[in-house]
Amino acid sequence: MREVKFWQIKPEIRILGVDDGPFEPRSKGEVPLVGVVFRGGRWLDGVLKTRIKQDGTDVTKRLIDMVNRSRHRGQLRVLMVDGVTFAGFNVLDAKEVFRKTGLPIIVISRELPDMMNIREAIKHLPRWRDRWRIIKRLGKIYPVRTKSRGVPIYMQLVGIKRADAESVVKLSSTRSLVPEPLRVAHLIATAIVRGESYGKA
Repeated sequence: MREVKFWQIKPEIRILGVDDGPFEPRSKGEVPLVGVVFRGGRWLDGVLKTRIKQDGTDVTKRLIDMVNRSRHRGQLRVLMVDGVTFAGFNVLDAKEVFRKTGLPIIVISRELPDMMNIREAIKHLPRWRDRWRIIKRLGKIYPVRTKSRGVPIYMQLVGIKRADAESVVKLSSTRSLVPEPLRVAHLIATAIVRGESYGKA
């Protein structure tokens, strides 16, 4: 897959940040998946929502449909997701999302993913080898510091060069270590489930 070329990262680049809502472990049902459209890290332009199955296998299709059906689709330049697993271990195939939407993807993790612990955790799920294969093929994990004195967060990339991804992540991290599109997506998704939001610093 070819990477998307960014000749210039504009301050108001349209980013879609995606996060899921909280859920009770070992329960069944659906969990909200929320996308927020941000211009850089300062202006909220829109909110999208769909639902995915807890520990299911539908997050890839649901996210692709949510993006491609959105009226914001033509303005979006980057998709940013909070990790690669949603609603438990509903694993996002980021490469398939890139193929079907054309949007480069930045997968953000607050901490360095522990791949062996993830592998052990998914073994009790149906089609666990398929889930593990998707996680493994995502590729290299890069640290990035969004604040000069802060601890790093981590990113994995599909369809975008590391330098461009770092620019987008730093540009959009205006309130905390976490890029604003993800912080706000988390707040909204939490409020949908709990009735009140709580955030990630």
